[in-house]
Amino acid sequence: MKSRHDPSRRDLLTTGLYAGLLAAAPVPLFTRKVFAADDSEIIVLSDGHLVLPLSYSFPMNTAEELAPLVVGGSETPTQIEPACNITLYRTGDRLVLFDVGAGAHFMPTAGKLGESLEAAGIDPSEVTDVVFTHAHPDHLWGLVDDFDEEVFTEAAYHISRAEWDYWTDPDTVDTIGEERKSFAVGAASRLERIAEKTNRFEAGGEVVAGIESVPTYGHTPGHTSFVIRQESNATMVTGDAVTHAEISFRYPEWLSGADQDPDTAIATRKSLLDRLAADDMAIIGYHLPDPGRGRVETDGAAYRFVAG
Repeated sequence: MKSRHDPSRRDLLTTGLYAGLLAAAPVPLFTRKVFAADDSEIIVLSDGHLVLPLSYSFPMNTAEELAPLVVGGSETPTQIEPACNITLYRTGDRLVLFDVGAGAHFMPTAGKLGESLEAAGIDPSEVTDVVFTHAHPDHLWGLVDDFDEEVFTEAAYHISRAEWDYWTDPDTVDTIGEERKSFAVGAASRLERIAEKTNRFEAGGEVVAGIESVPTYGHTPGHTSFVIRQESNATMVTGDAVTHAEISFRYPEWLSGADQDPDTAIATRKSLLDRLAADDMAIIGYHLPDPGRGRVETDGAAYRFVAG
């Protein structure tokens, strides 16, 4: 489904508008411990941030509709700068990373995971498992460094079978649409190099001990969220199932330009928010305001994100 405003990545990177947006001051990197139990801890690492025209993220809405919903800070009525929050879970002898960031070749304001790991005193070789929510560039392309070398050399990789099959299908590059063709080429090349180290799982079961996969399809065909269970506490890593701290919660039925199957994504978002509010479960959203942690509450017929 092609929206009325659907610029390609080339358009975003080369237009004068986008070049102007990139001149904004960078968001400081951070490394924050967001929850610790006796034998485990969750840390959020920054991969930097994206810079996107608001009309790209919510293409079916007018500027007048969107303006009251920007959340302040670096957001304006015409652009958003969503954070890129990468979750790290340490338990026993396992160090589990959820997504790997954008790497050096997607957007200059992102790809900062290496710096955040260094700030946290973690060498990439210590990571035992990498779990992917999905294979969009800002989640996958950090698999390799500036020299095209694999970063997490000692890790086992985990991705849903549906997501793997979609991005490694040779037909995807021809069916995904011109505006996302580079996404398909980049995903296929990176996934190919880790094929022998990758567990392709059926979403709905345990992926790593204490980590349950939850199918949240729509943003991509195999997009998956994950519940981390620590003693009596649970935290869901939601990936891109929700992406904006106001709009995704107050208007979950609004189409997002980043969703590849908008109708499925909307249905997923609504059911996910229902579950999260009912269970009072903490979440970490990849693009929610740093460090992305909070809870979902009902607000009449809608929802609200409560940070903290």
